[in-house]
Amino acid sequence: MEFINNNQLIHVLLADDHFVVRAGIRQFLEQAHDIQVVAEASNGQEACELLKQSNPDVAVLDIQMPMMSGIEVTRWIRSNRMPVGILVLTAYDDDPYVQAVLRAGANGYVLKTADPREIIQGIRDVFHGKSVLDAALARKLIAKLSRQEETAPVESLTDRELQILTLAAKGYTNKAIAVQLGISDRTVQNHLANTFQKLNAESRTEAVMRAVSLGLIPANIAEEGL
Repeated sequence: MEFINNNQLIHVLLADDHFVVRAGIRQFLEQAHDIQVVAEASNGQEACELLKQSNPDVAVLDIQMPMMSGIEVTRWIRSNRMPVGILVLTAYDDDPYVQAVLRAGANGYVLKTADPREIIQGIRDVFHGKSVLDAALARKLIAKLSRQEETAPVESLTDRELQILTLAAKGYTNKAIAVQLGISDRTVQNHLANTFQKLNAESRTEAVMRAVSLGLIPANIAEEGL
């Protein structure tokens, strides 16, 4: 899915419970010519209300917030089927947080220590339907998943499903995959949905990480694409 509006600007909702942090993030985001912060929230509940009012293209969420966490807000967005890209921007690099966020349905996970240019590019990538994962976190998560023993059998992917997942791992959007393979966007979506189910994944990033851990996709492709 691509979260594209009819305007040139990417409309962003920014949710963080620290005013100074929000102000700093907003300042460098709005230096980008194609990004506009249309709403700010200081807690998760306020974020949900403002999401309904402002209809942003991308929600940039902290994890630890009063009322509702960023993970709970992500689940709320997905349960309400809102066409919003979700980029979690946080100081937490712990594996449980990363996996919980990806399972909740976020499109990206970037650390606050990242260069502002990386965060801006992360928003653009999420807006265009790509998955985003901090490079250091990707390597760490891939290594951990690769060491884990798979206890539950996984249904085999078809050649087409593996082909599409590999392109997704390289950073291709659904539309770009469709053009590359000469099929429709909906066909790509259907194949990805089947792949998510087989891999017990809730998002592109989680599906790619699981595929790497199973040896279906080379780790270097995932690290470069995510």
